[in-house]
Amino acid sequence: MSAPWLSLIGLGEDGAEALTPAARARVAQASLIVGGARHLAMINAPSERLPWPSPLADALPRILAQRGKPTVVLASGDPFFYGVGDLIARHVAPDEIFCLPAPSAFSLAAARLKWSQQDCALLSLHGRAFERVTPHLQPRARIIALSWDETTPARLARHLVARGMDASRLHVLERLGGPHERIRASRADAFALDDIAPLNVVAVEVDADGAANIIPLAPGLPDDWFEHDGQLTKRDIRAITLSALAPRKGELLWDVGAGAGSIAIEWMLSDPSNRAIAIERDAARAARIARNALSLGVPDLRVVNGEAPQALAELETPQAIFIGGGADETTLAAAWSALPRFGRIVVNAVTIETQGLLAAAYRDKGGELLHLQMAHARPIGRFHALDPAMAVLQWRATKR
Repeated sequence: MSAPWLSLIGLGEDGAEALTPAARARVAQASLIVGGARHLAMINAPSERLPWPSPLADALPRILAQRGKPTVVLASGDPFFYGVGDLIARHVAPDEIFCLPAPSAFSLAAARLKWSQQDCALLSLHGRAFERVTPHLQPRARIIALSWDETTPARLARHLVARGMDASRLHVLERLGGPHERIRASRADAFALDDIAPLNVVAVEVDADGAANIIPLAPGLPDDWFEHDGQLTKRDIRAITLSALAPRKGELLWDVGAGAGSIAIEWMLSDPSNRAIAIERDAARAARIARNALSLGVPDLRVVNGEAPQALAELETPQAIFIGGGADETTLAAAWSALPRFGRIVVNAVTIETQGLLAAAYRDKGGELLHLQMAHARPIGRFHALDPAMAVLQWRATKR
């Protein structure tokens, strides 16, 4: 095609008057304009109009049927910053799209607060699990988040207080860029702002001292942060195991025999783009894993209630696999077969029988075999002695 037929045009609260001449020309020429009811009301054009359905993807067949005809999709601010641009770009080639963004809500919020965007965590809580904010609650952090609706700021204030961050300051920025813009602020423990517009951004200055419940940036969360029945990779062994798994950005982990889900959860905490599937045969433990994931800020952890190796058959190919429980010869073979080239596997064993399997795997496939044992001090009368935990044999290997 000589020119893109599909235009993504960012529209702010300042309305159509703020559009550039190029954007106005494309709106005037469009045979179809797609957008939210609020955006469509701002546009004065004789074109056919399509309000966004729910879900948004239901509009794709109608948009794709327009191929070759001038079509406009209206979006809030920057279509490619937590906007509809990604959905469109997954179905329309880049050279068929022309994008004219407006300032994003993040840009406007940072400008109003005089914050540097590169120093802020920029999140969307609109259409996404609220709990994803939890790992970002770090001392002195600045967070700018798109709200789901008018209830989000109060919910975030309660969440901060529950984690011991009472003195954190919240800024509620409503209808940014338009004539009804309003900005208010409050401490988390005194939050009482009402009449909040559904279209708002909430910005947080986190105030967290040593008593606050802060998720560390290094692996090895305290064991008592996990709900468990004893089936848990303990903190020190877990830190070593995560190091051996070597998570990289955007990778998928299988946590086989997940127990409390601690390895999968900490894998996901290592980077927001990391994903994990926890495979657990016991239904009560599977439900417990989901609760742990929610409380520790990785609500997107996928939990499969099933027994390996059968439960592994239809799963997406992982870049790494951890087996911490139920490692038998069949499961080990299935896991190794599922790994792509350069995929990593780590298996922990405490029983002599499973340790024998790992010794054979090391002999046949290489890698490393480590003997791990931790001892913690405990009182003996007036003195103390080191009390050793059960030894763990760990096999780690990369598939070549």
